[in-house]
Amino acid sequence: MSEAPSARREPDEARRGSAGPPCYAALDLGTNNCRLLVATPTPGGFRVVEAYSRIVRLGEGLTQTGRLSDAAMERAMAALTVCAEKVRRRRCVKFRAIATQACRGAENGPAFIQRVADETGLKLQIITPKEEAHLSVAGCVNLLDRQAEAALVVDVGGGSTELSWVDLKGDGLDSRPREFAPWKLPIKAWLSVPIGVVTLAERFPEGERASEAWFRGMVEAVKEKIAAFPHAEPLREVFVGDRAHMVGTSGAITSLAGLHLNLPRYDRNRVDGMWMTRAECEVAADRLIQLTRAERGQLACIGPDRADLVLAGAAILQAVQELWPCSRVRVADRGLREGILLSLMSEQRPRRRRRGGRGRRAVEAAA
Repeated sequence: MSEAPSARREPDEARRGSAGPPCYAALDLGTNNCRLLVATPTPGGFRVVEAYSRIVRLGEGLTQTGRLSDAAMERAMAALTVCAEKVRRRRCVKFRAIATQACRGAENGPAFIQRVADETGLKLQIITPKEEAHLSVAGCVNLLDRQAEAALVVDVGGGSTELSWVDLKGDGLDSRPREFAPWKLPIKAWLSVPIGVVTLAERFPEGERASEAWFRGMVEAVKEKIAAFPHAEPLREVFVGDRAHMVGTSGAITSLAGLHLNLPRYDRNRVDGMWMTRAECEVAADRLIQLTRAERGQLACIGPDRADLVLAGAAILQAVQELWPCSRVRVADRGLREGILLSLMSEQRPRRRRRGGRGRRAVEAAA
């Protein structure tokens, strides 16, 4: 957890900041997006008071060069500057900012993190894939169907995909909001695959028009990375018996859901928490394959910024569905940020071991 960046405040702003319930903030700098969520606690969880999202494509070209490009860093800096100002204005009592696969994998990732701290005051923490998986599950915990025996939470990012197999009959799901602890969730196995929508799209350039063979190539490439993972096999029988369901959290699955609903414009209230069948997901993907990139960009639930990435996301989702069959998929327009907020608002904290000789950490883990 880091303190909100310091800034001079006018008297009326200071009075507004001291009135009402305290604000908490969570920032997620991913390979494709920069997202901020500010919320206040409620008896049942939290209420969002401000949300911000900007596509920055921080990981653009990373697979070819191993470095964050100057243009990508400038796009991210512009978004992070906006986030820093929003956190200052809200006078958040607790704040955590994380960075994921792009900064994990880039040679100049740590240098960029330092630049962000120097120029904006935001102290980003590069989290591990394991923590990323746990926070994704934490953010979606209210969407888990407790009538099922297990769930597979699939978080499709720009540079990586996190898969978490959750035992829905296990302990850790019924904690009260103020006692919630992500590290106690009954996650039986987790896997982080270094393939996301940006890296997969760069590996499989679309060309002038999409084709079923091109799409199938992406599906098989993802399956190859997941198929050899052995640690979730004890839950295999539950999935084969259709006693499990999937939760998909990403712009890819929400775009498929919006297309399935034929929404004239994206509506989070209709998309978040809805159910789709595996067949409906595949039909939506097939519809997108028939369109050009320009035509996909004209769809209200996709737009030009995601037009070249949405099929890569659909391919990742289909690969997981083929390996771990689920007849039902729950769509989640939530994830890491929500998991961070629940962690920040929880009164519980894990015990830490004291280690000598450590310097001051840029960001203290909140969960």
